[in-house]
Amino acid sequence: MSNYYDDYDDIDEMEDDYDMDDPIDDMVDEQQGIRDSDAEDNDYGQPNDKIPDTSSADARKGRDIQGIPWEQINITRKKYRQSRLEQYKNYENVPNSGEEAMKDCKPTEKGGIYYEFRRNTRSVKSTILHFQLRNLVWATSKHDIYLVSHYSIRHWSALSGVDTELINVQGHVAPREKHAGSLLEGFYQTQVSTLTVKDNLLVAGGFQGELICKHLDQEGISFCCRTTYDDNAITNAVEIFNTSSGAVHFMASNNDSGVRYYDMERFQLFKHFQFEWPVNHASLSPDRKVVVIVGDDPDGLLIDANSGKTVHSIKGHRDYSFASAWSPDGRTFATGNQDKTCRIWDVRNLSKSVHVLRGNLGAIRSIRFTSDGQFMSMAEPADFVHIYDVKSDYNKRQELDFFGEISGTSFSPDTDTLFVGVWDRMYGSLLQFGRLYNYSYLDSLF
Repeated sequence: MSNYYDDYDDIDEMEDDYDMDDPIDDMVDEQQGIRDSDAEDNDYGQPNDKIPDTSSADARKGRDIQGIPWEQINITRKKYRQSRLEQYKNYENVPNSGEEAMKDCKPTEKGGIYYEFRRNTRSVKSTILHFQLRNLVWATSKHDIYLVSHYSIRHWSALSGVDTELINVQGHVAPREKHAGSLLEGFYQTQVSTLTVKDNLLVAGGFQGELICKHLDQEGISFCCRTTYDDNAITNAVEIFNTSSGAVHFMASNNDSGVRYYDMERFQLFKHFQFEWPVNHASLSPDRKVVVIVGDDPDGLLIDANSGKTVHSIKGHRDYSFASAWSPDGRTFATGNQDKTCRIWDVRNLSKSVHVLRGNLGAIRSIRFTSDGQFMSMAEPADFVHIYDVKSDYNKRQELDFFGEISGTSFSPDTDTLFVGVWDRMYGSLLQFGRLYNYSYLDSLF
């Protein structure tokens, strides 16, 4: 991935170059100037009382799900959508990769309704620090969501509406427990680049290779370490998994081209594999035998989970990849790339991908399967999340259409709920969609 510190002096410059902006903010400013001056000074974690939450009942009455007052703006939603499609700049490391990849894409039918809108909560705002890393929202149940808001790692309850800070990384963070390999002095002002939560374990990765581990049923921080002191150390992704014996481990993908396994029973590093390019994401297969590795190379790798040896190369993408995910069936997996495509692969024949699915605006930066394998979601950098019906052989999909940068997406483990974090200065929020178990396929758009 692009080195944040080497390439940019500050985040504003990065946003200007790669369109990680506040699209609704800009549109409202230009059209009517209806924004209140207090809104710009508003912290992400503070609700704007002038724009209330939107419920499913409000949406059925015709209200915009994000609360955008289109009737007060001198442009229709349809025209603004078209403008965004025409003007959004997708970041590419390989020039024209998106155009080349479009030739491979299969046509799909849009119009499925698998998850319906339930609520837009504006008091919950998940922020983004690196424009290429979008794994900052996680659900451990349909009521429990974890996210990053600036220097704060937070838990939000969809049941009670209570927002709780779990870790404040702006100051000093240090472990309360003493373990071999743990950095007892901790960290100061950690910039969180990625997050993952599973069961009772939360792991956050940082821009300087930091790893912060917290057991949710215990006070304080359990474990801190730095993966590397290399200048190019960003922790790009983390995945928690259970071994065949039930032990809790996690896997960290870093910009120093390494993938590291950590044992959370003994609190120490126990495997380290090195590759030829920065690793942006890694996913362990359901049988724990192989790992998909993607990063700063158009080709990906399938490696042996125990030895780290390459089992097969994965060829087809035109640019760098930042997302991967296994289907629960253990036979298929997906990869997301800056060439605006998600490719579906079958381990029984990796000579080429079995499907190539296209986005609308930009790179596919997050991919999730439901735990039952029925649906797969792929998220673009902004505005669109696509939900595919896997049983239709990826021919049918639902398109979630909104405005704003996407900080992360997560299905609840029971598949009931899909959460989408939206980052926008004025309309940033957490979108919540509920599964329709007797879903239908309609020709009309959702």
